[in-house]
Amino acid sequence: MNKISNTKVAGAGGRPFLLDVQWVKSEKPKPVVVFLHGFKGFKDWGHWDKIGAFFAEAGLVFVKFNFTHNGTTIDDPLNFADLEAFGMNNFSKELEDVNAALTWLENNAQADWNLNNIILIGHSRGGGIALLQAAADSRIKKLITWAGVSRLDYGHYFNEDDSNLLWKEMGVLHILNGRTKQNMPLYYQLYENFIENKEKLSTEKAAKHLEKPYLIIHGSDDPAVGLDKAETLKNWCPHSELFIIEDADHVFGGKHPWEESGLPEHSKQMVEKSIDFIVS
Repeated sequence: MNKISNTKVAGAGGRPFLLDVQWVKSEKPKPVVVFLHGFKGFKDWGHWDKIGAFFAEAGLVFVKFNFTHNGTTIDDPLNFADLEAFGMNNFSKELEDVNAALTWLENNAQADWNLNNIILIGHSRGGGIALLQAAADSRIKKLITWAGVSRLDYGHYFNEDDSNLLWKEMGVLHILNGRTKQNMPLYYQLYENFIENKEKLSTEKAAKHLEKPYLIIHGSDDPAVGLDKAETLKNWCPHSELFIIEDADHVFGGKHPWEESGLPEHSKQMVEKSIDFIVS
């Protein structure tokens, strides 16, 4: 197994992020899978690294990276050590980061990386970002979302009600991270950025115009992003394939930290289905 670990890449606003690549060298060029983590996520969460190894052993290149403003830092990529950065994140910055990662690939590709066959995979909110990128970027040939959101403007704070007015008045709202017990800030600029770029950030518009192969994988028991969100994506993009994993939760049996040697059963189903979709 060949690995590039924690290489620094300049992302949104020049802020650096860390990027990993996993692959098994061969003479035959192989498809490149780029994975986007979700909200309150990071590239080294749970079993993502083991999933990357699974893809690599199947003959693919697996790339994962931290969004610049996900709350982790270059020196502490496993913890939300920079809550100010987390609060200043927005969807436009995440799209900048995706483009920075793709540019890094173009500038650093190995001989057996096929950059004419790039597949985006996004988990949860990362699925929404992946959908926007895939619809707009000719470099992306296929799209997969794992427990993907149907809209980026989810949450009560995006509604034109008292909670939104409070957000504007206070400038910040806080959300509890159930795992770390941190109160994580969301600055009002997130809402302002979305409104200013509403057309560009419309996942509905992107899905309805997407002409590329699209696989939607969702757990039937997802408590964070309900199955109805996957069904909405399928309705917006009729040629897509919806694959439901019965009894699977939002992270397909994973947890952080992941200390098992193998993958949970629901994640194995997710990965195997994804690989079949990529190589078919």
